[in-house]
Amino acid sequence: MSESNHSETIVSRRDEVYDLHEKGDADVHPDGGLRAWLVVIGVRPQFGLVNSWGVFQSYYQTTVLQTRSPSDIAWIGSIQYSLMFLPCLVWGRLFDLGYYKSVVLVCYIMLVISAFLVAECREYWHFVLCQGFAIGLCGSGILAPAPAIISQWFKKRRGLAMCIYSTGSSFGGTIIPILTRQLIPRIGFPWTMRILALISIVTLGIAIMLLKRRIPPMQTSTALFNFKAFQSGAYSAYCLSTLFIFLGIYTVLTYIDIGAVSHGISPNFAFYLVAIANAGSGLGRYCAGLCADRMGPMNVMMPMTLACAAVTYAWPFAHTKGTLVAVAVLYGYATGSFLALTPNPVIEFGDPSDIGKNVGMLMSIIALGALAGPPISGVINSATGGFVAVGCFAGSAVLLGVGLMVWSKYLALGSVFGKL
Repeated sequence: MSESNHSETIVSRRDEVYDLHEKGDADVHPDGGLRAWLVVIGVRPQFGLVNSWGVFQSYYQTTVLQTRSPSDIAWIGSIQYSLMFLPCLVWGRLFDLGYYKSVVLVCYIMLVISAFLVAECREYWHFVLCQGFAIGLCGSGILAPAPAIISQWFKKRRGLAMCIYSTGSSFGGTIIPILTRQLIPRIGFPWTMRILALISIVTLGIAIMLLKRRIPPMQTSTALFNFKAFQSGAYSAYCLSTLFIFLGIYTVLTYIDIGAVSHGISPNFAFYLVAIANAGSGLGRYCAGLCADRMGPMNVMMPMTLACAAVTYAWPFAHTKGTLVAVAVLYGYATGSFLALTPNPVIEFGDPSDIGKNVGMLMSIIALGALAGPPISGVINSATGGFVAVGCFAGSAVLLGVGLMVWSKYLALGSVFGKL
């Protein structure tokens, strides 16, 4: 091969071949075009099992695991939530080094196997291993590279692209509760899980085919942690804010249907509250993307997360179908706006060569809140016999996180005003 031809192609040490004509300048983002939007479509098909946990919490609590406390059962979902984020530190580092398609493929295969295994679970520890650890860990490996990949293709329209991508989990979280509710009485829980596993083969298979990074791996440190990032007060404050927000943000999604049944609402109706919340979340994610590119991600996240805290405080006092639907829609819309944009400020703060690592560290910190939040809420519910104290705890945690987010913005800009 001639030197000129050799200069036209860069062969990655890891997963892909990069063509310089397609890649272009690393600082010039396409911000659109067929290939860029195909990448967004590729990362969009998320299985939605994690966002549907409230349905499984309710089902397990009234059937196969009815002898266990709500807090015990909540640990399954919390492990799942936390493992969607905790290993992102490792996945992010692997992405920076050039590995991602091989990681996604392995996790994709293992997630499908895990979903099939949940159908065979009978004991509490079976569910902890298969639905808590396995699905959470594998789902993390599939989703973790997405923010870094999108950031290579979009800059001015990054907020919209990130939010379209994140609507995949909301779509799955809307469909899965409805499917589960309709299928379990007809074909039983095991075959319901097998059907969900077959659906995941199709949706996640799309991701494998369409995922593509634009920029080859850069020469960067192989260290797992980037401690220099914490020298930035804005980054440190933002990580701390998300820790507290995730301590309370999943509480309503976990317990809204159980709380509804405790107020005399029919289980047949309460089952759909999780789906309604996820539908509202999808709308919130899309609208947040439209606004974030004009206003800045933090300027969208702060008022929406504040609204989430307000709805969480109000949730225990919703006792009728109408008020519960209103809570589900408003909660879903507000949380969707926050969840869709969570990585965006970190992308703005950091060096492009360390995006995977810095986002991974953020996600690993988030995992601590996601792990502890729902079980703490379950313990409070068991101790008090109701959800008022639960709503106060979760709402206060989210409210504290909002305050820390405002502080982060002030440290970044020197003012609470301005686009960020």
